[in-house]
Amino acid sequence: MDNSILDTNYMINDLGQQREEFFAGTVTQLLPENNYVTFICDNRVALRVEAVSPTVLRFRFAPDGTFGRDFSYAVDGQRSKDPVKFKVKTLADHYRLTTKELICTVSMKGLITRILDKSGNLLNEDEKGFHWEDHKDYGGEIVKMSKRAQPRECYYGLGDKAANMNLRSQRFENWGADTYGYTKGSDPLYKNINFFLGLHQRNAYGIFFDNTFRSFFDFGKERDEVMSFWAQGGSMDYYFIYGPTLTQVVERYTLLTGTPELPPLWALGYHQCKWSYYPESVVKNLAAGFRERKIPCDALYLDIDYMEGFRCFTWSQNHFPEPARMVRELKEDGFKTVVIIDPGIKIDPDYEVYQQGVENDFFCRRADGPLYKGTVWPGLCHFPDFTRDDVRTWWSGLFQGLIADIGVKGVWNDMNEPAVFEIGTFPNDIRHHYDGEPGSHRKAHNIYGMQMARATYEGVKQFSYPDRPFTITRSGYAGVQRYASAWTGDNIASWDHLWLANIQCQRLSISGISFVGSDIGGFIETPDGELYIRWLQLGIFHPFCRTHSSGDHGDQEPWSFGEPFTTLARKFIELRYKLLPYLYTTFWQYTTQGTPMLRPLALLDQFDPECYNRMAEFGVGDHLLVCPITQPGVDGRILYLPQGEWYNFWTSERVTGKAEVWAEAPLDRIPVFVRAGAVLPLYPVQQYVGELEITEVTLHVYYSAQPYTSTLYEDGGEGYGYTEGNFLIKTFQTATTPTTFSLAQSKEGNGLDNYGSYRVVIHGLPALTASVLVDHQETAWEASPDFSMIVVTVPSTFKVLSLHSKPVGV
Repeated sequence: MDNSILDTNYMINDLGQQREEFFAGTVTQLLPENNYVTFICDNRVALRVEAVSPTVLRFRFAPDGTFGRDFSYAVDGQRSKDPVKFKVKTLADHYRLTTKELICTVSMKGLITRILDKSGNLLNEDEKGFHWEDHKDYGGEIVKMSKRAQPRECYYGLGDKAANMNLRSQRFENWGADTYGYTKGSDPLYKNINFFLGLHQRNAYGIFFDNTFRSFFDFGKERDEVMSFWAQGGSMDYYFIYGPTLTQVVERYTLLTGTPELPPLWALGYHQCKWSYYPESVVKNLAAGFRERKIPCDALYLDIDYMEGFRCFTWSQNHFPEPARMVRELKEDGFKTVVIIDPGIKIDPDYEVYQQGVENDFFCRRADGPLYKGTVWPGLCHFPDFTRDDVRTWWSGLFQGLIADIGVKGVWNDMNEPAVFEIGTFPNDIRHHYDGEPGSHRKAHNIYGMQMARATYEGVKQFSYPDRPFTITRSGYAGVQRYASAWTGDNIASWDHLWLANIQCQRLSISGISFVGSDIGGFIETPDGELYIRWLQLGIFHPFCRTHSSGDHGDQEPWSFGEPFTTLARKFIELRYKLLPYLYTTFWQYTTQGTPMLRPLALLDQFDPECYNRMAEFGVGDHLLVCPITQPGVDGRILYLPQGEWYNFWTSERVTGKAEVWAEAPLDRIPVFVRAGAVLPLYPVQQYVGELEITEVTLHVYYSAQPYTSTLYEDGGEGYGYTEGNFLIKTFQTATTPTTFSLAQSKEGNGLDNYGSYRVVIHGLPALTASVLVDHQETAWEASPDFSMIVVTVPSTFKVLSLHSKPVGV
């Protein structure tokens, strides 16, 4: 037999190994409707451009011309949907779409887009634009978008990435992972935030890629002049968000994906956590240790060992035989109890939560039907499908015992990437309901943790009422900030990780998640006293302020390192409590305007290229600039102050910005600067929120020749009276003339002043003061020896405080 004939009959077909990319064809139809327009090409590819607002455009592509149900876990359903004026004009080879703020062109061939501001300045433009390839293994499409990276364009955001602040020349993946002991460059990490900012020619924009499949972002790593993003399934659906400032971009993205409600004020206090504090005697000794040493603390945490055999929603009878009594006694001493809850439910026929889950078919199943079994702390477990509304409702109801019956005040969700021992996470074939859009774990993985946090939040809120809920999550997708605070995961007690904590918290803040912090001191291994204090100095400026550690590596309480470290820890935790009115006001700005609480230098001055790549310095709220010490054995550092006048917080020395400065920072100091003109409110020291009735608030006022406005937001710090108008927004305005410096106060809201007076401390006065008037009445005052600082007590109802200087030569 002729073997050549056999060869032709059994040819190897290599077509399956070829990768082919597909592109949009030529537009044949244009369908405008209300605030969106749909383009349909000759090869059926469709693009729908929606004007969400004058500054936000949404781009949805459909390779087969069919747009499915418009569903998103990320976009806040409560967002404003006011009509937007959207004009469409047909030109020779492209279409021109305009809003009040933006111009978008779409090419007739290939649907290539360019976006400009209303003055015609280029903001963003496609390279290849939208393209895709068929997914050979799973079906559907691998959807891709490539855009031109402009010369010297900078990129920021993308969640918790452990990398330099400017993302240029780097590539990242979003596929939530339990990354124990990660290091700089580790990727992916715990969170999946598909949002980044671009800055070039001093103009800022953002892109939010709303796709929950495994996704990738290349900021010029493969090709320097191209940035691209793609996902291994789903659709190409992204929002273009214009500033023109970086801060405005973050605000608009955060409002698009939703802001949290105001937390209870105690949640901004200091928290102490460890894996694990048990039995009850250890927890009681811990509480006594804080109070005896006069180190403020509001929350104590119980890790998985409080449970019976790691079964969620249970208590160990040996370790905590009377949990309600213990929690009540801790509350009497000012401590709120926070407990951990993981997603894995132990397979145990005698375990009520397991029984309910099985009876109601609430657990995730494999593609062929069996319940999925995965190993985590309790052993073999089933896992709820949190993408089902009825499962979330069930899960929420389980918190009645912890919250309403026992008195727990907060819940901490861990292991919700979801993490599974040995294999990392769920297999791809796990099925999820996805709230009516069923799919595999490839589709649901990145939102699993967020939907667990959502169910937890709803339960804690339900049973905490009339108090406010407090929840924490390790994993999440865009919009998770609506449901929980967050931390940066299982870090290491090292100087490198202190550096990372600073970068990651800044990055998360500009990615919509401001209520964030790191495990102070490091979770893995044990810091020495110097590292712990330097980390604590940074941590008191993070919205979520918690020491957490793995107990098998040693003790990590604020007094664990002996003197002088105990005294220093007390000093900085006390400073945290003094700053509470400022931090709470900053949080209010975040919840109402979407303004990030932590602000990298580029957000403080995007017109100064010196700010684009620096990472150590960051803003906290409107008035403070902080720069941590991240090296051992140093007593200061060089840092960069943005444009403007600044005051050293510790010395009141005035410094001119847009320059590098040396900041003295022995171990009892962290470099902190205050904007000239600012009014910085401080509380007296408390051992916990609510310990004292606040009778006086100190206002530190920093002289400036330029007018400046500061805000102080106040409400009860607990409950929902603020939603009915029971709050005060106090606006302070400073102004200067050749002979006077004045501070004016106005108020908005129906709340009541809970204190009767302010102690006003005015720093940096350039001239000798002759008299001080409060609402046109002369009052007593004190001065420093050089008259640069004036102290005066005024009623909290004052309207104008004015300082009158002595004439020259007198």
